[in-house]
Amino acid sequence: MADNKRRGEDADDERLNDEVVNDSAEDDATDADEPVSRGGTATRSRAVADSADGRKTRTDADKVGLFGRIARFIREVVAELRKVIWPTRKELLTYTAVVIAFVTVMLTIVAVLDYGFAKGVLWVFGNPS
Repeated sequence: MADNKRRGEDADDERLNDEVVNDSAEDDATDADEPVSRGGTATRSRAVADSADGRKTRTDADKVGLFGRIARFIREVVAELRKVIWPTRKELLTYTAVVIAFVTVMLTIVAVLDYGFAKGVLWVFGNPS
């Protein structure tokens, strides 16, 4: 079924259809005879069966009210903020100075280019005054 969707030179390669999984004796007989595609070893029937078994249904006890969800959100935010490695005062001042210096340099470059292009446009098209 997947062979007719393949593209390229290995679409006609019959060796791909002959691959069989026989890795260990622990596999049951149905798994040992299933062909393996290049994408993985799961078959369509097994994937459908696993997804149908893995579904959970919500009961009335699982439903949480609005305030419960807000409280859980706040607890999770606090837990994540505790994981953050906060900078020291010296690191914070260093990072702030670096950012301010970088922004100043970029502002200067943009201002010089803007002034240059403005003078260039006025020189090319003339000053109407």
